[in-house]
Amino acid sequence: MQNTLVSPVGILGFGVEGQSTLRYLFREGVKDIVVMDKNPVNLPEVPAGVNVKVSSGENYLDGLKDCVTVVRSAGVYPMSKELFHFQMNGGLMTSQIQLFLEQTRSAKVVGVTGTLGKGSTVSMISHILDKCGKANAIGGNFGVPALDLLEDETPERISILELSSFQLMTLSVSPDVGVVLRVSTEHLDWHKTVEEYRDAKANLVRWQKRDGACVYLKDAAPTAKIAAESPAKTKYAVSLKDGESAGDGDAVIDGATLTIDGETLYLADCKVRGIYQLENMAAATLACKALDVKVADAFEALKSYETLPFRMEFKGEKNGIEFYNDSYATRPDATIAATASMKRPFALILGGSEKNADFTELSNILVKDRPNLKQIALIGATAERMLADLKKAGVDEAGIKTAIFPTLEEAFADSLSIGQGGTVIMSPACASFGLFKNYKVRGQVFDKLVENYG
Repeated sequence: MQNTLVSPVGILGFGVEGQSTLRYLFREGVKDIVVMDKNPVNLPEVPAGVNVKVSSGENYLDGLKDCVTVVRSAGVYPMSKELFHFQMNGGLMTSQIQLFLEQTRSAKVVGVTGTLGKGSTVSMISHILDKCGKANAIGGNFGVPALDLLEDETPERISILELSSFQLMTLSVSPDVGVVLRVSTEHLDWHKTVEEYRDAKANLVRWQKRDGACVYLKDAAPTAKIAAESPAKTKYAVSLKDGESAGDGDAVIDGATLTIDGETLYLADCKVRGIYQLENMAAATLACKALDVKVADAFEALKSYETLPFRMEFKGEKNGIEFYNDSYATRPDATIAATASMKRPFALILGGSEKNADFTELSNILVKDRPNLKQIALIGATAERMLADLKKAGVDEAGIKTAIFPTLEEAFADSLSIGQGGTVIMSPACASFGLFKNYKVRGQVFDKLVENYG
């Protein structure tokens, strides 16, 4: 396996990905390593003959002076002046995903990016391939770190990577099949501009070969613009059929149905809930079509696909009330998509930690375009700001009962007043920090509340 690393090799960031990089360097026989992280570093056992230096604390980037190559972990912003100087002085910077794509022996690599739906689409692709008897593994931002996939890789396997803008930002090689989901605005606390964020996403397909394939959403302008940068000869478009669009893509979503190559999948025949999932299903099916899977087989597989935890997860019905756990919805557009699927009168639990997101569109849609929304329980640091935006949108005039609660437990208890025939959905539109360690813990607390009710 060809190795492009020149020692000494630095690992920039020592979280889960950085620790995976260290294991990779050990396997590759690299003898001189520098680990850099602002936080304290706890090294595992170091093999004999290997020298590992640690540079931590406020001046952790001082370790760059001891490196020829640096493997940047995804969360480390690559455009800092220190990294600029490092490269201007002859230093080489790479990343986990770059190394994986350069060295993989997989039959094909599928990469999936977008603001919403990455994890669901990646798991759908894997589910389809499993059902069709094709060996596959998931890695990247979802599953295991990419370099861990190299350990037990076989030439028959298909590798599926969920890729964030952080991972894509410095990439100069693209996967065989690139899937670009709906791209809006995110991570502007990290990226300097919306343009930088979208430009990073474009690296997923920008370096594709002619024999590659690009799957994208035709009706989402930023996504279509990114797809236009792909040199791949095969391009599959997903389109929506509605009053403004004729639905002329390779996959057409019409209401609660998806049609590809004359085959139709009805959402009612599937285990997943949420009409927005049809976009993910369409993208997953087209990606598998690019891998020589028949559309009919992909659709049959999707009927048995079950949603990932905390992503519009149906938790059952008790005392005539349906419960949905959408704790993974940490952005306003995720909550907009989730609430569009509500058929019954519903109560919404909203709010969390502050990422300075704009709640104007969310508030207007909830008040004006969700006639079955009857009450909103607000929690977390964003509650006051969300309430102000909801009031501007006319929440009081619309008769939607809205109140702030100090805890999720109290918000849940209030939401139960939706009564028989109603739905309670937690789709916060915000991250969880402050009240909870992460969205998973928040989701687990909601699950427990549902379990203990009734």
